[in-house]
Amino acid sequence: MTTTYLVAQTSTAVASTIGFDVHSLVNGFWGLTIEGLTYGSVYALVAVGYTLVYGVLRLINFAHSEVFMLGMFGTYIGLLLLGFSPSGNTYAEGTVMTIVYLVLAGLCGMIVAGGAAVGLEFVAYRPLRRRGAKPLAFLITAIGMSFVLQEFVHYVLPKFPVDPPLGGSTAQPTIRLVEPVEEFKIFGAPVFNMTMVIIGSALILALGVDFMINKTRLGRGIRSVAQDSDAALLMGVSRERIILVTFLIGGLLAGAAALLYTLRVPTNIVYNGGFILGIKAFCAAVLGGIGNVRGALLGGLLLGVMENYGSVLFGNQWKDVVAFVLLILVLMFRPTGILGEKLGKARV
Repeated sequence: MTTTYLVAQTSTAVASTIGFDVHSLVNGFWGLTIEGLTYGSVYALVAVGYTLVYGVLRLINFAHSEVFMLGMFGTYIGLLLLGFSPSGNTYAEGTVMTIVYLVLAGLCGMIVAGGAAVGLEFVAYRPLRRRGAKPLAFLITAIGMSFVLQEFVHYVLPKFPVDPPLGGSTAQPTIRLVEPVEEFKIFGAPVFNMTMVIIGSALILALGVDFMINKTRLGRGIRSVAQDSDAALLMGVSRERIILVTFLIGGLLAGAAALLYTLRVPTNIVYNGGFILGIKAFCAAVLGGIGNVRGALLGGLLLGVMENYGSVLFGNQWKDVVAFVLLILVLMFRPTGILGEKLGKARV
């Protein structure tokens, strides 16, 4: 009797926190879609890093979210080196110079994130491969390195004599490089300059990686190692070089995603700022089909849009829940993800 009462009370309490605002969803449909595609583009770029490493090594690199976080700090450091100071105000340097600053800051973020990804492969994963470690050892190491990188930024980075200080428990003081300007409307929903930059850049980079995988010599090497690393070695393909390049590509994309994310959310550069986003990006990779670059792109865009719909329909506090419930529902009916094909099964 008591148990039944507690269950009923809990169900009532949970139900009371869930809204069902269909009217707001319908009225804001196009605006929510555009905003969802913006966040989904960032998820997609990070998800490509997850999917490439898994396709080649069958390794879920949970430390990839911290590679993304380091990319955000790299972008921030790049802006500091360019002479910007955090004030919260938007810098009005003109379109040409703003593009130059964005490119240079993005390159700094990509260098830091790419270097972190390569260093992670050298320090954490390569020794395990040489010792023939079991998959569980790789998984535990990935989780451990995730915390190591977080705590490095949390406790060690603030010790460096830099002004303003980097790392620590609080987010970095805001540097705003781009002022949001409405460019046009889609069915009454405004499309801003930052939205166009984020979605366009993400699509170009993700489709560029897909082209590289399917149409270039390097891509054939990646697919051959993913399909059968021993046979690829016999054909003269360097497995270690391909693995290194795969981590590097994933890191560079994470650095680019970091720039795009900080354009939209410049107030979230903090030591744990990549944790939830990294989990969502991994979900996007699984949703689209783990090991499939196009699947990562599709999964990221779909996840961003659906969680945005859910945040209005059920309440903003359920936004993250919607993303994971969507993943569960898709996997119940299609365990291999929406597109399903793995990198290792692609025709070499």
